[in-house]
Amino acid sequence: MHRTTEQHDPIAQLYRGLDAEDTDSAVSVILKLRGETCDIDCLYCYEKRKEAPGGARIDAGQVRRLAELFQGRPLAIELHGGEPLTAGRDHVADVLRELSAQPSVVRVSLQTNGVLLDEQWLDLFDAVYPDLQIGISLDGDAAGNTWRIGYDGKPVYPRVSAALRLLADRGRKTGVIAAVTPAVLGRAEAVLDHLAGFEAVNAVSFVPCFDASVQRSTAAQGRRLPASRLLQDAAVRGPQGPAWAVSPAEYAQFVLAATVRWIGAGHFAHLKLEPAVSTIRRLRGLDTGFCHFSNMKCDHVFTLYPDGRLGSCDELPWPQAQLGRLDRIPDEAAVVAAQRRLPLLNQGKALMERCTGCGYRSACGGGCVATRWRQDQAGDQDAYCDYRMRMIDGIAALIAQPAHPAGAWCRTVRWRPRTPNSMRDVAAFLARWDRADVSRTSVRLHTSEHGNINTVGLPGVHEADDLDPAHPQWREAIEPGVRPLVDAVTRLWGLVTYDSCQGHLYSGLDLPPAERRVGLLPRDRTEYARVAAALCRAVTEAATDLPASVQVTVGRAELTCETTGCTTPVLDLALHPAPGHAWPAYFDAVDAATRVVADALRGERHADGGCSCPVPQTATPAVEEMPA
Repeated sequence: MHRTTEQHDPIAQLYRGLDAEDTDSAVSVILKLRGETCDIDCLYCYEKRKEAPGGARIDAGQVRRLAELFQGRPLAIELHGGEPLTAGRDHVADVLRELSAQPSVVRVSLQTNGVLLDEQWLDLFDAVYPDLQIGISLDGDAAGNTWRIGYDGKPVYPRVSAALRLLADRGRKTGVIAAVTPAVLGRAEAVLDHLAGFEAVNAVSFVPCFDASVQRSTAAQGRRLPASRLLQDAAVRGPQGPAWAVSPAEYAQFVLAATVRWIGAGHFAHLKLEPAVSTIRRLRGLDTGFCHFSNMKCDHVFTLYPDGRLGSCDELPWPQAQLGRLDRIPDEAAVVAAQRRLPLLNQGKALMERCTGCGYRSACGGGCVATRWRQDQAGDQDAYCDYRMRMIDGIAALIAQPAHPAGAWCRTVRWRPRTPNSMRDVAAFLARWDRADVSRTSVRLHTSEHGNINTVGLPGVHEADDLDPAHPQWREAIEPGVRPLVDAVTRLWGLVTYDSCQGHLYSGLDLPPAERRVGLLPRDRTEYARVAAALCRAVTEAATDLPASVQVTVGRAELTCETTGCTTPVLDLALHPAPGHAWPAYFDAVDAATRVVADALRGERHADGGCSCPVPQTATPAVEEMPA
């Protein structure tokens, strides 16, 4: 059941509401310059599915009113459609002049299908708005553009590729938005290589056609349907939904394959790839301007139509997303009030409440509200979350082991960040671990009544000295319950451990229980890849023999060096309560589970070898590493 009241604190870090007094935060405004009017007829076009009247044009006066409405707040403007160039050169020039006259406008971009783009248009842009950012819509190579056709049913790829060559001749760079449909599935490498081969292209954003819920073709005026609508009508009636639709799982696999190629072919040096770059930034604790990964979501995205309709993101369903009419909204406070009472936005916020307790939230950012809404309407929101987690897991592996891309396909070793997770001096600790001849000073070791061994002898997370097997107090510092796991990975596998815990129930204390775990600090990326694969094999082998109340996981995380601030990829082997089982049952069985896992570890070695998870047949090896 949806909530239709405001959602604030539970999701504030994931979905930031618009504040009329906070004029420093920018908003994005999509100007539907011609509404749905377009000179081609892509079969999957979501704008035309709104079936709103076209033909009118946004004018300079509306642009001026828009700037007045947001009272000096930074505005990022995108000229969009339909096809914005169908508005004509003189009209587009007037709009651009008005945008250049508004000091609050900090960026203007144009998203075009490229069919009309020619020398005259580029001369106009150079003269009126030289900083205009041009984006082209193109779904990869000719075969990938199956669904991008004219009303005559013929492909438009040749004309769009000619526009890209023209941009290169003029020394311009452009980003490409490419829809992921079945026409490109299994061909991510070839599609990315093709787009990267255009000299003008410096960014590629792969966007999914999650259109399984589309059940009818787009309405058309007149009695005679154009060839494109006949093709759409045939495609929309497939047994699994529209023939152009992909599933979230298929999209995740495509993105991972494209990211592997992006790294392996060295495309990362000159080409920005989304959603890979935003995922990497979030995994590294950095911000991104991509709303699917940021908290600046639908409350900071607006769409304006030629007839004056102002609403939220254009990917949300209309008219449900409409906030009012531009000429009838007095000020930004009225916009905020309309947002807070709009049922659609509040439903979207409520859908994100499941994100607040998710371990992936810091990397995922909650995803796209519009897509969540559609998936929820189709009764399959879990598939959306599963794809986001799959993509994050795979890209986290590529960050840690870029020269060993097979890790991207592992479904056992997953992104499980730990906070806090730091060590005083990681490099010094690693150097000391392999130097048995270095002197080691005595450390303080105290044991709490709950079995914690640390410097103060108290339950919970407290400081503990970083020891190695050559230290005379090494065995004394390892809590007894976790020793079998520590022994297996240090003595038999020869690995470095940076942390271990036998698990604690903390009965009678206001502390959450702690699971049994051991943290591994690989010496380099090659060792990391080998250990991750070996752990996958070992825990897969152990899974069938574990007590019902315990499950074993392998997590990817980052260890922060307190001295340098740098992070190092680490792996955490942990035993958790199995779903449906409480902590007391877990602690009753955790020793038996430890024996099973330790036996599996003793049966493995972290030599070369793949993990237990299948690698897609289309996956290709990486040959180059990204900068650390």
